[in-house]
Amino acid sequence: MDEVAAVRRAALDAVDDVEPSGLRERIRDHLDDGSLAPGVLAVSSARAARESCEGPSAEFALDAVAERGAGVQLIYVGLRLTRSLAQDPPWERARSLTDGAGRPADAGDAVDAAGHPEDVAGPDTETDLTEADMSILVADILVARGFYLLARTEAAGDAVATVQSFGRDQTTRRTTGDESLDRNLEADVFELGAVAGVTAVGVSASAGLREHVAGLARSEESLPLAETLLTDSVVRDLATHVEGDEQGGDVARSVDY
Repeated sequence: MDEVAAVRRAALDAVDDVEPSGLRERIRDHLDDGSLAPGVLAVSSARAARESCEGPSAEFALDAVAERGAGVQLIYVGLRLTRSLAQDPPWERARSLTDGAGRPADAGDAVDAAGHPEDVAGPDTETDLTEADMSILVADILVARGFYLLARTEAAGDAVATVQSFGRDQTTRRTTGDESLDRNLEADVFELGAVAGVTAVGVSASAGLREHVAGLARSEESLPLAETLLTDSVVRDLATHVEGDEQGGDVARSVDY
């Protein structure tokens, strides 16, 4: 669909100047690995807000909204990668295999079939650490470029809040082992997508809309396919939550986009 392609194109354009090319390809691979739902939700939210103001035939500038969606997508992919590293830190595994001087910790005890000391922290460990270091760099670039795309939008504050909430959740998870905190990222990013979308067409994000999209993110074990968020029924459902908060108040509208 045009909307999915537009979000993907905008996300790739945002990292197109990253050098060297090998690093850029790593970033592209991570962008292609997973659902584009967070970014596409921004487009569907913008359409819902526009239609709630002007009717079903209302149009908006797809490329401009897709750029906001790309910002949401980049932040999500970067934080998702960070989360995977936080769950199984390769640096800690490496420390358990080495002594303080970087020598294999168990070299004096572990032996191979010929009776020679076995290097339990050998080349494979070094490769894993290099890959992990590169992944951290990729995650940092993704989040930074996402912030750049949203910096001058009404969603900038929510973008900061999303990253801060992620940091708190992962710190708590590490302390308590509460795995349920992991899904907060998807819920927060869907909220960010909705905010980025509706504010693109001059509509404030209601509390009802935020709660609704957070529920969408939590409804399944994995995020939905991006294309499923573009259906008329989903857009109509979003529109009903755009029209006012749970107290029934109207949201601010400005349709001069």
